[in-house]
Amino acid sequence: MVEYRIDRHSGVATYVQIVQQTKQALRLGMLEPGDKLPTAREVVEATAINPNTVLKAYRELEREGLVEARRGLGTFVRRGLSTTPADSPLRTELDDWADRAWAAGLGRDDVAALFTAVLDKHFQGEPS
Repeated sequence: MVEYRIDRHSGVATYVQIVQQTKQALRLGMLEPGDKLPTAREVVEATAINPNTVLKAYRELEREGLVEARRGLGTFVRRGLSTTPADSPLRTELDDWADRAWAAGLGRDDVAALFTAVLDKHFQGEPS
């Protein structure tokens, strides 16, 4: 099950953070078709956000065809976005690289900027 982490200082709307984190979990294979998302109540208890915010995020995911709400049962994943398994050798290499970046004294924002620059270079013009 996915655990949402809300960054109140990011400038990104809370419901968008939930949508993004859900999509990331789908891409990494951490959520698969049939899996149940946490209830709005569970997300509210874990993050101290408004229940309507959670419901807005879930409606957005449903509108995109990624999840479906089943009355009285919860919200379930309809389809995944995974093309690379979570245990991929590429993930291991990236994890090792992040360890080296941290050991070299780079902060999260530095690593994100560096990684984004490399992505932009290699995936120029490709739809996200």
